[in-house]
Amino acid sequence: MTPAISSRQQTLDRIQAATQPDGSRAAAYAALPRPYIRRGKLSREACLALLIERLREYDAEVVESTPAELPAAIAAQLTASGKHIFIAPAGLPAEWRAPGFDWRIDNALTHAEIEQAEGVVTAATCAVADSGTIVLHHSPTEGRRVLTLLPDWHLCILCSSQVVETLPEYFGRCPQPPPLATYISGPSATADIEMTRIKGVHGPRFLHVILVHDLAHGEK
Repeated sequence: MTPAISSRQQTLDRIQAATQPDGSRAAAYAALPRPYIRRGKLSREACLALLIERLREYDAEVVESTPAELPAAIAAQLTASGKHIFIAPAGLPAEWRAPGFDWRIDNALTHAEIEQAEGVVTAATCAVADSGTIVLHHSPTEGRRVLTLLPDWHLCILCSSQVVETLPEYFGRCPQPPPLATYISGPSATADIEMTRIKGVHGPRFLHVILVHDLAHGEK
């Protein structure tokens, strides 16, 4: 008599069969209808305005700047924060590290050293206006993920050329995101069963964004 096959084994067998290389499956997947919105219709100005609106709805502070004004804009944000000790990813441009502050460059800082800092300054990879989401791929200018989780205050420098309207457009730009990416939609916040909102549970309580207009008027 053939022994009974456990439900667990049946499930594993089905998974194995479904994940085997098969040209017909690949063709069937490619042929699936995709009726969702894959590209936005807003103008560049309207797209940026939507992103700013979403970020402010999430309680992030947003200021705008030109490339030439950026160092002064960064210094103004740091000064207004009332903080003094900041983390900088190893690849952060030197001109972004405003004088007069205590900069801790991340050359393998320990978690304890990162926790001692009052804030962090990073660049970004992309932003999705529709959801107000900033995406970090943790490049040398964005730093390790821990840099944007432990400090209580995060200043993110985002260029207008990095902003897309929809999530599919982000994946169109970045068809193979890195194994570790961070998607930020406002400062860290969560609510318990009684809907009591708590900030800073799993990331910075304060998110500040400088949107740098690096495209000429009318450019996409």
